[in-house]
Amino acid sequence: MSLLLSLAMAAATAAQPACGADAIGTSRTLTLKREAAAWGTAQHAPLPTLAPGEVVLSFDDGPRPESTPLVLKALAEQCVQASFFMNGEPLRANAALARQVRDAGHSVGMHGFRHEHFPQLSTAAQLADLDAMIATYRAALGAEPAAWRFPFLEETPTLLKALGEKAITVMSVDAGAEDWLPEQTPQMLATKLLGQLAKSGGGIVLLHDAQDQTARALPFLLQTLKARGYRVVHLRWE
Repeated sequence: MSLLLSLAMAAATAAQPACGADAIGTSRTLTLKREAAAWGTAQHAPLPTLAPGEVVLSFDDGPRPESTPLVLKALAEQCVQASFFMNGEPLRANAALARQVRDAGHSVGMHGFRHEHFPQLSTAAQLADLDAMIATYRAALGAEPAAWRFPFLEETPTLLKALGEKAITVMSVDAGAEDWLPEQTPQMLATKLLGQLAKSGGGIVLLHDAQDQTARALPFLLQTLKARGYRVVHLRWE
């Protein structure tokens, strides 16, 4: 091994956060192909190769300067990698924060340019939103998007067809904490999440980094998941 390679590897190791035994960590990374697939048992098949007790953490609606950095901090402190499904308008307004999410090792997908009820829109309006979202993603992150989650999980034939033609994977969910509802304590969110995970056995977890209460509760939620024996899987695309 060359000296330069050794130094690069040492620097990369030093850059990794030091997590203690009490951190939940990331147990493994699941890499998916860029293809017209759809996952999440709320609407589709379960994520392939995910074992009982494994969870994929995902966050919608950001990036938001008031709350997303707190989510990133909580994830870093627990050595957890997650997936962020961003809306185009806040992505365009906060491109540097979106790059911070990506540079921290998290996966970034799309959540619609505007958080629309797509079944209520015309075919042309739906496709225009998708085009705007893809263009914003490319401009902010300098890459091609691989995944999409429908706002409100409201799928439409128009967008399913368009996403399939672009080999973009649709991500639904398996469990969540209903953290968009107001005035919830960390314990309330944890109780809801554990209740849904008890039914699903694990899977894709839906949270929202645009919610202040979620950002504040995340350290407790991660500790609770670890205490109950859940293992975090990081989702990436080739």
